[in-house]
Amino acid sequence: MADRYTVAALCGSLRRESWNRKLLAATASLASPRLAITEVPIRDLPHFDEDLEREPWPAAVLAFGEAVRRADAVMIVTPEYNAGIPGPLKNAIDWLSRATPAGPAPIAGKPVAILGTSPGMLGTARAQSQLRLILQNLSLPVLPGPNVFVSNAAARFGADGSITDEATRAMVETMLDRFVAWIAQLAPKPA
Repeated sequence: MADRYTVAALCGSLRRESWNRKLLAATASLASPRLAITEVPIRDLPHFDEDLEREPWPAAVLAFGEAVRRADAVMIVTPEYNAGIPGPLKNAIDWLSRATPAGPAPIAGKPVAILGTSPGMLGTARAQSQLRLILQNLSLPVLPGPNVFVSNAAARFGADGSITDEATRAMVETMLDRFVAWIAQLAPKPA
């Protein structure tokens, strides 16, 4: 079998039943066997504070960073709050951008895919644009497309959380196929 890649997935919404958590779960279920997508929760991270970057580091920060460090790639599923990314997601990225006692920044060099959903008509276009700027500043290779801005979330998911809209499902599947190729290009497994 071809290489299998591990993906650390960050959900920018803390709400357990959020549309974005449903999108993350549905995306993971549509992934080929070449992608193992696992959510790495951001809920328990303290607010980023350089005063915490000393021994002993917060256990939640170290565990979070190690989970991302072990992954081959990162997937970020973001809602859009007030035309931008949610504070907890920015906080998580700030922690991931810092070197830890275990080594360099956990997210350094990781291929990244972005997607998101909202009840509104723009999906998460503005939040994803903001997120791309942040990730670009960290010199991270972000999958160039397709952009997955899922609008009108309530009409796109079934009661079980699956994607019921065929165009949305096709867009997510295309993104997943391209993400596998992106990871293979940028983070190839050793022979």
